[in-house]
Amino acid sequence: MTVTGSETQPSTSVPRLPEELVASATFLLKRLGYVAKERAMEAYEQTGLHPYHHAVLIALGEGSPGTQGAIADALGYDRGQLVGLLDELEERGLVERRRDPKDRRRHLVRLTPEGKRMLRRLRALARQIEDEFLAPLSEQERGNLHALLLRLAEEHEPRCALSVPQVGGAPAASGRL
Repeated sequence: MTVTGSETQPSTSVPRLPEELVASATFLLKRLGYVAKERAMEAYEQTGLHPYHHAVLIALGEGSPGTQGAIADALGYDRGQLVGLLDELEERGLVERRRDPKDRRRHLVRLTPEGKRMLRRLRALARQIEDEFLAPLSEQERGNLHALLLRLAEEHEPRCALSVPQVGGAPAASGRL
């Protein structure tokens, strides 16, 4: 028996997942969610912030100063977790908190000018992450994917329901987080 060169070379290909798993849409959603999260975490690490910080800045950027409790509720964050995030953002000069003059038990939170600049930077980073991740898809496919994911999200996570009109299958305001 003759051994050919290809038989002696170690395989450098990526092992394939079982077909039954790859045939499952929920499996693919979970696996791609993990990959997207890992890539995002690496990218955000360069800013010294976390996607959770970005979400807080977005929530503040979309409206007037909010209470800590209202921000936590809007984002689905534990209130204690939010206080820690706000502490970190405040230390960096991105948000400021002050007592609510109408109710001294509450803190009002607002973006600082530096926070607004960082929010613009993080929005650009989020767009870049999304563009790189979705690069294999055409613009139409991206719109279709977003519309389908949004439909599922509205059913299974009602807080994802958009309050802004759709433009071409994607939200008119692009926060992309």
